Amino acid sequence: MTQTRTAEQTVFVVDDDVDVRDSLQWLLSSVGLHVETFASADAFFQAAAKAPLRGCILMDVRMPGMSGLAAQTELEKRAIHLPLIMISGHADVDMAVTAMTQGALTFLQKPFSDQKLIDHVYAALEQEQLTFLKQTELAALKHTYSQLTRRERQVFDGVVAGLANQEVADQLSINRKTVEGHRANMVAKMGAGSLSELVQMSVKLGLASPFR
Repeated sequence: MTQTRTAEQTVFVVDDDVDVRDSLQWLLSSVGLHVETFASADAFFQAAAKAPLRGCILMDVRMPGMSGLAAQTELEKRAIHLPLIMISGHADVDMAVTAMTQGALTFLQKPFSDQKLIDHVYAALEQEQLTFLKQTELAALKHTYSQLTRRERQVFDGVVAGLANQEVADQLSINRKTVEGHRANMVAKMGAGSLSELVQMSVKLGLASPFR
């Protein structure tokens, strides 16, 4: 398995059992991972409110106060979309199904092997890293697109719809040379090396061309 992780990522351990928290912190720290532990879901959410989080969550499903399943719902409400690994000391098929249905990456029953847990944590961190990179790339693309002028956006729409320069000119009631100028500026700003790249950008941006 590819172990893709960054220094910004943290494994957030949420478990009311202090021995479990200490054990998991020691285990995960021993393989070079940054770990933060919390005795309750409420304590985790208090910390989460202070800054954006990177990494994954390792959470016990049965805890006093807010349970793991209730916390899972709260994660969605707060738009905290970190990969979640649920753990439990009880064999509860219904609970596992509910957790997975609500989006948990996996459900592990205690006791589990150290290596199995580490493998799942690595997989969760890799997933979060890939998601983060895609979101960062999309944010940069949206910013670049926002720098286009109104005419450049119109030419962009026409080009990705497959129209020739003259067809775009006819649609916009401007001359072809003007379209060519806007197209050159637009391509340079977007940093596209080909028409297919522009089309891919349009898809990522979720644009629906008025020329289609």
